[in-house]
Amino acid sequence: MIAFLEAILIMVVLAVVLGAVLGFAAIKYKVDDDPLVDKIDEILPQTQCGQCGYPGCKPYATALAAGEAEINLCVPGGEDGVRKLADLLGKDFVPMSAEVQVEKPKSYAVIDENLCIGCTLCLQACPVDAIVGSAKHLHTVLVKECTGCELCVAPCPVNCISMKPVPENLTSWKWHYPVIPLKVKKQA
Repeated sequence: MIAFLEAILIMVVLAVVLGAVLGFAAIKYKVDDDPLVDKIDEILPQTQCGQCGYPGCKPYATALAAGEAEINLCVPGGEDGVRKLADLLGKDFVPMSAEVQVEKPKSYAVIDENLCIGCTLCLQACPVDAIVGSAKHLHTVLVKECTGCELCVAPCPVNCISMKPVPENLTSWKWHYPVIPLKVKKQA
């Protein structure tokens, strides 16, 4: 019985010592996140589509904070996102880059049930797991989860995926900036 209690006591002491070492290491080697990266990441649409040339929104936000990327590369964020990034970073507004696609209305994927063969290529391509289904069975899109990045369209071998624009309603409507530039009269 004494040997059993000694073993438990040794295990408790060992756990306390190792816990103290881990706690000290967590405090000493703590990595502080850049708060600017978090603010930029909040502005980005979180589609994780990679259309900006970075593997997701967080790496793009990190590159923006470091000054290694332009503010006009996010296609899903559009002109509104570029304006918000310019305001946050104190830079001048720059129209969408010619390297990226033309801004499109926010959309979501729709799978044609009559054509889907259940190949799972769209499941693998979706960065936000908005497509559900299994091999050799019909797949469907969770509209509320779909970010409209269009990464599922290209891998589909039977072209059964199409993009539909999100209809504007009270929750999705956004103010559009004036298309016609306003002229300001200078007072003499």
